[in-house]
Amino acid sequence: MEANKVLDAKGLACPMPIVKTKKAMDEMNRGDILEIHATDKGAKADLAAWTDSSGHELVDQTEEEEVLKFWIKKG
Repeated sequence: MEANKVLDAKGLACPMPIVKTKKAMDEMNRGDILEIHATDKGAKADLAAWTDSSGHELVDQTEEEEVLKFWIKKG
């Protein structure tokens, strides 16, 4: 998936992946896609809940070699 920006949140524990995701999204335009790479297993639930509550869309998520990848579209 084509992303406008990639955020490396690998090695960060909760709540830092969410904090960094929010900061990155604040700098993006509506409709832009942010790709996030995280290793904290809690990021799955955290990012899903955060996108719902903040008006963004979790477009896709995968796991490759213990790295969780998320694509969030700014609402």
